[in-house]
Amino acid sequence: MTDILQNASIGFSRAGEDFWDRSLDLNRLLVSHPVATFFMRVSGDAMKNAGITAGDILVVDRALAPAHNDVVAAVVEGEFLVRRLWHRNKQARLVAEEPGAVPLGIDPDAGVTIWGVVTCVLHFFRHPGHSDQ
Repeated sequence: MTDILQNASIGFSRAGEDFWDRSLDLNRLLVSHPVATFFMRVSGDAMKNAGITAGDILVVDRALAPAHNDVVAAVVEGEFLVRRLWHRNKQARLVAEEPGAVPLGIDPDAGVTIWGVVTCVLHFFRHPGHSDQ
C-alpha cells in the first residue's frame, strides 16, 4: 500500500508547471460568440439533477441553434426559465430535471420561446466574498 501512495499524484504534475506564468482568460475560454453571450444567475433547484443549483452562473449563447437535449434558457410569459429541451416529431417541450415535474409545451403563441442555449455552468463551492467570520 505504501508503494501505491508514493506513486499517487495529488495536484498538478510537472507538466502543469509550464502554465503557471500564463494568465487564464475566462472570456476566451467560455465565450464563443461575445455579442450573443450572456451570464445568468440561477434561482431555484428545478435543474439540480442536471447539476445546476441556485446561485450558479450560466453562460448562455443566443447564437447557437437549440437542439434536442440541450439545456436552454427560455422565456415563459415574460419570465426566464432554465430547462432541458425535448424536441421530437415536430413537438417540443421544456423539461425540469426533478422527479414529478410536468413538461411544458413550447408554443410561441402562448408566450413560450427559447432565448438561448446554456453552454457552461459555473458552480461555486464557496462563493467569492464569503467570510469565515
